[in-house]
Amino acid sequence: MQRTFSVVGGDARQQAAGRWLEKQGCTVTGAEEVYRADYILLPMPLDAHRVGLARLLRAARPGTVAFGGRVSEAVQAAGQAAGIPIWDYYRCDQLAQWNAVPTAEGCLALLLQNRPRTLWGSNVLVVGYGRIGRALAVRLLGLKAQVTVAARRPGVRAQAMADGCRAVDFAQLEKAAAQADCVVNTAPALVLTRGVLEALQPGTLVVDLASEPGGTDFAAARALGVRAMHALSLPARFAPETAGELVGRTVLQMIREREEGA
Repeated sequence: MQRTFSVVGGDARQQAAGRWLEKQGCTVTGAEEVYRADYILLPMPLDAHRVGLARLLRAARPGTVAFGGRVSEAVQAAGQAAGIPIWDYYRCDQLAQWNAVPTAEGCLALLLQNRPRTLWGSNVLVVGYGRIGRALAVRLLGLKAQVTVAARRPGVRAQAMADGCRAVDFAQLEKAAAQADCVVNTAPALVLTRGVLEALQPGTLVVDLASEPGGTDFAAARALGVRAMHALSLPARFAPETAGELVGRTVLQMIREREEGA
C-alpha cells in the first residue's frame, strides 16, 4: 500500500526519518502539502505555538493520522479539535528499548567531553538500572570503567551484579557517591538530593538523563558548586540519523498493527 507522509520540521532527526520512510516506498512531502498526506510526522519537541499545530492539523484531510513524541494533553486537544488523532510513538516499548542505545552512547560522549580523564579506570556511579541504565553500564564496563549501580529492587541489583557491576541500594547512595569520579542518573525521581551531592568529591561530574524535571536537585548543585548537566534528547543530538530511522521504523510498525487490527 502506498503511503504518503507529511514530515514537519527540518531538524536532522526529522530529515533522517523522512529519508528512511522514502526507502520503504513511502511518498514523503513537507508541511506545505499536508492536505494530501495520509500521515503526518510531527516534530519533537512538540510546541503547538511554534509550529502552528492547530492550523497545520486543520489543513489535513479527514482520515489523516498524526504521529508525535511525548504528546501532551494540550497537543491532543489540538488534534481532537481538528478531528485528527495524534499517536504518541514514545508509548511504543520497542522505541524506548532502541533509544537506550544512542542515549547511552551520547552519555559516553558527554563524559569524555566534559572530564579530563579516560573512562578506563574511572569509578562511575549509575543510578537506576532500567533500559538506559543497563545500556550505559555494559558499555562502561566494555571501556574498563569501574561501575557501581544504585537500584531500589533486589532483583535489579542482582541483574547488575550478574552483568559485572557492583550494586548498592539507595540507602548506600551517599557512600557510593563519595567514591565516584562521575555520577549518571537515569531514575525519574529526585534521588540525587542535597545530601548525596554534598558527599561528592570536588570536581565530580553529574549527568542526569531522566526526563523533566530530572532526578537531581539542580538548585543544590549550583549552591554547592557541583557541575550537574541535565542531558536530554541525546539520540537526536549525537545520532540524528539513527534516531530518525528508529522513529520511522516505529511509526510504520504502529501503522501495520493498526491495519492488521482493522
